[in-house]
Amino acid sequence: MASTDHLIDTLADQGWVVCDQTIDATLRHDLYTQSATAWANGKFQQAGIGRGATHVLNTALRGDTICWIDSAQTSKASSHFLSWTTTLQQVLNRTLYAGLNSAEFHFARYPVGQGYKKHLDQHKDQRHRKISLVLYLNPEWASTDGGELCLYAPQNENQEIQRILPQPGRLVLFRSDLFPHEVLPCSQTRCSLTGWFRTDVAQSDALIPV
Repeated sequence: MASTDHLIDTLADQGWVVCDQTIDATLRHDLYTQSATAWANGKFQQAGIGRGATHVLNTALRGDTICWIDSAQTSKASSHFLSWTTTLQQVLNRTLYAGLNSAEFHFARYPVGQGYKKHLDQHKDQRHRKISLVLYLNPEWASTDGGELCLYAPQNENQEIQRILPQPGRLVLFRSDLFPHEVLPCSQTRCSLTGWFRTDVAQSDALIPV
C-alpha cells in the first residue's frame, strides 16, 4: 500500500480525492476474484434505495447488485483491505479529528446499461455516514465503457465538478454529506468495492473544512 499522505491532504483541502497508486495491483486482482466468486455463488442481491419502511427496489434509479463484506467471514484479500481501512480510519481521526468509529463495505456489480441516479450517501434521517470510499476492481476499463462516477458541487447539484472513470485500482474518497453524485450507465459489467466510514454516536456536523 502506498502512503496515505496525499489522500488525507487532498480530502482535507477539497472534500474529495482520487488516487491510482494507493492500492497495489495484486490486492485489486484478489478482491476482483473474491467478488467474482461471490457472484458465482449467488451471494449478491439487488440494491435498493432508502431505509426501513421507505426501502424500495427500482432499477431505473439504481441498477447495481451488492454483496456485503462480513468482517467475521472474510478472505485473505478482504481481510487485508479491511486492515488497511482500519489504519486509514485511525489516520483520519488523528489528522482531521473526524470522530469515525466504524465502517461498512460491500462489493457492487453494475450490469451493462445500468447506473445509479444522482443522490447523497448520507441519509436525511441518519447522518452517520461521513466519508465514502470507492475502489474500482475491473482488470480493464476503456473510456468508451462509460460507468463514470460524477461528482456535483455541494452548493449546486446541477454543477458537475468531476467525472471519474472507473479504471482498475482507482480509489475515490469523498464527503458523504456534501457531494451529490451519480454512476453513469456502463457498457460492460462494472465491479467495485464501496463503503463508508461512519460515526455511530452523536457528533458535531463539522468534519473536514471545505
